[in-house]
Formats: sequence, structure tokens, C-alpha cells
Amino acid sequence: MTGFTAALSESVLVCDGAMGTMLHAAGNSLDRALPELNLTNAELVSTIHESYLSAGVDVIQTNTFGASRLRLAEQGSTGSVRDINLAGVRIAREAQAKAGRRVFVAGSVSPAVAAHQRPQVSPAERVAAVREQVSALAEGGVDVIILETFGYLDELAEAVAAAAEITATPIIAQATFTPDGCTLGGETAREVASALSQLPVAALGTNCTLGPQHTLTVVAELVRYTALPVSAQPNAGLPRRIHGRRFEYHIDGDYFARYARRYAEAGASLIGGCCGTTPTHLRAAAEQIAALRPEPVPRRAAIPAAAPAEHGGLAERLAAGRFVVATEIAPPPGSAGDEAVDAAAALRERGIEQLLVSPRQSARAHLSSVNLALQLRQRLGAEAIATVTTWDKTIMALQADLLGAHALGMRTVVCATGNPPLRGDYPNVDGIWEVDSVGLVELLAGLNQGRDSDGLTLATKTSFHIGARFNPGAPDVAAEVARTRAKLHAGAQFLITRPVYELDTFARMTAELAADQVPVLLALAPLRSFAEADFLAHEVPGVTIPDATLRALERAGDGAAAVGLDLAADLASRARSLAQGVVLACDGDIVAVERLHHAL
Repeated sequence: MTGFTAALSESVLVCDGAMGTMLHAAGNSLDRALPELNLTNAELVSTIHESYLSAGVDVIQTNTFGASRLRLAEQGSTGSVRDINLAGVRIAREAQAKAGRRVFVAGSVSPAVAAHQRPQVSPAERVAAVREQVSALAEGGVDVIILETFGYLDELAEAVAAAAEITATPIIAQATFTPDGCTLGGETAREVASALSQLPVAALGTNCTLGPQHTLTVVAELVRYTALPVSAQPNAGLPRRIHGRRFEYHIDGDYFARYARRYAEAGASLIGGCCGTTPTHLRAAAEQIAALRPEPVPRRAAIPAAAPAEHGGLAERLAAGRFVVATEIAPPPGSAGDEAVDAAAALRERGIEQLLVSPRQSARAHLSSVNLALQLRQRLGAEAIATVTTWDKTIMALQADLLGAHALGMRTVVCATGNPPLRGDYPNVDGIWEVDSVGLVELLAGLNQGRDSDGLTLATKTSFHIGARFNPGAPDVAAEVARTRAKLHAGAQFLITRPVYELDTFARMTAELAADQVPVLLALAPLRSFAEADFLAHEVPGVTIPDATLRALERAGDGAAAVGLDLAADLASRARSLAQGVVLACDGDIVAVERLHHAL
């Protein structure tokens, strides 16, 4: 047993947090090859290591995530793989030597290629890239190899085998999971644990993509299906894009530390952080889990891996001063829309005529919101309002899609910037971001005036009814009001809030916008558990949930869903005096929709 594996069996070790986040905060773009800084700015990398050590971590990871031949080439680097990795180890070793206590250096190894490149690169090429990097890290003298942020089990297994062939250094194998509890390749935590348990690894675990709360669910499943030590390194929740270029995370240290302790109580032996986490988060985590030993948790033996709407559209209802009741639905996973069509039919039977189709936040295959909205129109004769996001399309592609949808009868569109589905390493670098929601509103307004995105005259004018989102829970109310006004001035004709959990801020913001005389629809989403509310309050940017609501849900325990529905019904009962309509975001729960509809 090596020093690292012995320590892992004796106590809960604290790993460091994000290196990329700290380098980004220092002014380095996430689009560049960050491992090159080992050669060009070793002092900055060293300072980050030392800041994590000052926070009390037991393990620091080398600045070598993405330092394989294929990843470096993708980012335009011509640096030597060996030199970059050896420099990364040397910098970490020097920080280790200054710590004055037991500290381990982990060699960070990412998948050989980004997820979008997998189809173009053979397994043999991936293995060769991993072998070259691991060889350099082992030569430098790391205490442990961490294979991290692997979204595909086959690729992680390849990397484990390649690393084990060339070094006896302990290996930790970490997969990344999406909010549905599966990897990007569709494997469950049970399948990952069972497969990796058969391989020469010292520990297995999860990192990236998920925030603290959802990571806990994955950790519990991994612990359940392996006898090996388990690691957990969550992101600091969801990022928010700032000024069109930078990403910021807002989870505080106390919330992160609360979940760090819960990982230890669930049986995790190595706990750290990934994207968005900083020395502040890890200091709080280290204090929470100091002197904890890995909890004995019952584990199962590992198993082998295996036409226009009948009663008028939204524009007509709002123009007539009629209160609007709409329900939000999302495209189901997969390519068929039958499930959503059935759900929409059931809602219409209960008197809900307006359907808002919102995009699904998932990296898995699914219909777009426009495609599903058109299906609902064609198959049910319902007016389905499509939410169109801009994050991964050029303005020309957006324009073509919108003109095609208009030709097929779509008239109402809600404009949103959107976010890429999280896919692992530096996920939010992905996306084209050519225009945001304001630019999309301007595009639609131009099409309505008979002009394309270049100002050229179209053969015919469109007749889109243009909507936009705004967030009463935004931390900076003045900035949110200004951005909302920008959408209105660009041509937005109605607004829909993000889900609202209290009405005071909503009333204040709508009062600010009263002079614009724009119809506003209030979105209501019943909270189903304290865990969900806790997640939204701490991990999702721009969500405000009153402390009283959190306490009520926590006290309710197993009855939290009923309490959450009661709270939403109370908001619904007051909605008519504050808004021109509501959007019921009940995630397909017909009972909840009926309850809120009745409260109106």
C-alpha cells in the first residue's frame, strides 16, 4: 500500500478546487491551452497551489488538465507534452515542499479529446495520447494519477488500462454525470462503479458538470456499488455569463462545505472541487470534514457492467384583456414527440389552451422546442409558443429556422439567450454566442418589418408575436430592469418571468416597467422538496427563495411536495391582480396544474 492509498483508508482527504477557474480569474481565457502556463507563468500556477494549501487541502492537482497531445493541438499549442507536464509536476512539488505537512501531488489527466471530437479520433489515438501524458507525469514523480471529467465509460476504461501499463502510481478514475444521473455516454452510476471496480484503480468517483446537491446523489450510488474508496469533486453550481465573455459562480463556502460533509457521511474518502470552486470553498470544506474517517457504508457487491388554437392565440387574448393561463412543457428525451403530445392533450382536456415549449437543458438527443411546438400545432391544433435560444446558432441559422417555422404557421416566440448543456471540462466555453436574446428580439422585429439580418428587403413580412424573459429574482434589480427595457425597445411585445417564489420583488419590478405598458405573464413552479429548493436557492444564479419558504419545506419533511404546492397556489391566487397571465411550470404534473389552475 502506497502512502497515498494508506492515507485514503485512514482519513477523509481534501483535494483542491478548480485550477482553470483561478487562472481564468487572473485574466486567462478558457479557450487557450492553460497547461502552457506551466512554462510561461509558473509563478501564477505556484501561487494558486499555495493558496489551496493555505486553505488546508491534502491533495493538489497539477495544472495538466488537457495537457495531452490531442488537446493541446486542438487549442493551438505546439508545446512539448513532456515539458509541459514535467513543469506542472515540478511546480506542484515545490509547493508541496513548502507546505510543512503531509501533502500529495496528483497528476491531472483529462479525456484525450473533447466530447465533440470523439467521432473523429480512434481509440488507438486516444490511448496513445493518454500514455504519453501519464508517462511524463509519472516521470515527474506524482503521488497519484487522477483521470477526471470522463463522460464516456469506454474512454475512461481505456485510460485506466493505458495508465496502469506504464506506472505503478495509484490511479483515481472519475466520471462526469449529467443531471439525469447518467454519464454523457448514458451509463448509470451503478454501471460505472461496477465496471471500474474490475480495473486496477485505487479509487473511483465523480467530478464536474454537477453542483453539490446532484453530486451527492451520484456519490451515494457509487458508494453503494463499489468496495473501493470514492471521490467527489462537484462544480460550484451553475455559472452565469458576465459581460458576454466571463463566467462567474455564486455558491458560497458554507453551502459547499455543508455538502462536503454530507459526501463524507455518505462514504466518500476524497473530497474536492471542480469548476467554479476556489480556496474559499475548500477552506470551508476542510474545516467541516476535519478528522473525519471514511464512514462504513453498506455496499452491494459490484456487478458486471452491462392549426390555430380554437379560442384565439396568445396575442389575441392579451389584446382583448383576457387573463392567460399557459403551461410549460419540454421536449422529452429522444427523437419522438408522442409523450409530449399526449401530455399536451391531457392539459387541453383540463382547459389549458396555451402551451409554452421550453428547451430541455440536456446534452442528450431531443427535439428542439420549435420542432415540438410545430408538432403540437399540427397534431392537436394547439397554439404552442416556442422558446428559442441563441447560444449555439449563428444569426443566419436562427433566421432560417424562424422563417421556416413561420411558413409552417408558428406565430409566437419567446426569445432567450440560453446556456449550453453541461458536458464536463470547462463546459460553458462551448457555444457560438453570436447574438443574445436582445439580438434575437431585434432579428424577429426586423423580419416583421420585412428586413433580414443584413437589412435587405424580404419578399414578405412575418407576423411574429415576440416575447422575452425577465428575472424578478435577479441580484441586481436595476441591471435587470435595464436589460428588460433593452428587450422591449428592441421589439419585445410581452414578457414572461423566470419562476417566481415570492411576489414582492415581482411587484417592484413590474412597477418599474409600468410605463412601458407591456403584458407580463408570471411563471409559477411548485417546489417539490426542500432539496430542490435548497439547490435552486444556492446553486442556480438569479433564483430568490424566501427563508420562510425554505424553513417550511425543511420542516415538512416527506410532506414538502404538498407544502410547496400550497405555497405556489397562494401565489397563484394573487396573480390576477398583478399580472396579465400565468405560466404553470409543473414539469408534467397534471395534479399540480389542476390545483394551481383552480387557485386562479
